[in-house]
Amino acid sequence: MNKHVPSSLYPKKTKLIITISFILVISLYLVSSIITESFILNFFIKLPNIFGLITDFFPPQWSYVSNIWPKLFETLHMAIIATTIAVIISIPFSLLTANNVTTNHFLYQIMRFLLNIIRTIPDIILAVVFVGLFGIGVFPGIIALIIFAVGILVKLMSEVIEAIDMNPSEAIRASGGNTLQTIWYAVVPQVLPQFISFSLYVFEINIRASVVLGLVGAGGIGQLINKEINFMNYPAVSTIVLIIFAVVVVIDYISGKLREGLV
Repeated sequence: MNKHVPSSLYPKKTKLIITISFILVISLYLVSSIITESFILNFFIKLPNIFGLITDFFPPQWSYVSNIWPKLFETLHMAIIATTIAVIISIPFSLLTANNVTTNHFLYQIMRFLLNIIRTIPDIILAVVFVGLFGIGVFPGIIALIIFAVGILVKLMSEVIEAIDMNPSEAIRASGGNTLQTIWYAVVPQVLPQFISFSLYVFEINIRASVVLGLVGAGGIGQLINKEINFMNYPAVSTIVLIIFAVVVVIDYISGKLREGLV
């Protein structure tokens, strides 16, 4: 039995679009590389330098581990405090930025605008600003993490709230329920598992972010890394990095299992 075999997998118009897109991507890459003077070949040219740096970092200085734990626990405390406060703050903000809950269009647009501004500011910039305001230490790092986490949580949760089934809400309103009763009995049961899952996810992000924030003086283990880099004590730095890696892997695993059980 003869079967018709198409001469081409894609029609001519699709092939033309793919070809043009490929040429545009390559052209943009070449133009960007020329302007920034950054070529992928530079990586291979500088490869011997990378191997030389690796030899400076290894073997790790395991005797330095006792100096790491206080700052590591400080980093964990920063992430816990920042995530907890961010979760509390994000609850009303998530409701105000969901168009199926907030019927006041002006208030909805204002809240969306404010949250968009917050999300556009990188966490490292927030840390630099707050270190300038409050001085070097844990407090400016916690404030930066709170704002950073609120931006992520509100974005994720407002989209979840906007996708819920509105029939329970309408039924509660029809039976005389007020706004708070509608939210508690119709909205919260539908979004609570996702909210807890996103909170755990943000906690993971805050662990990583707090390490980076320490490099600009915002407390945590990043401050210790910065100090040892300045002293060129690279074996100690590699020890810190390996400990951080192990802790993050464990936290990711536990958080992932918890999220699997919730969603």
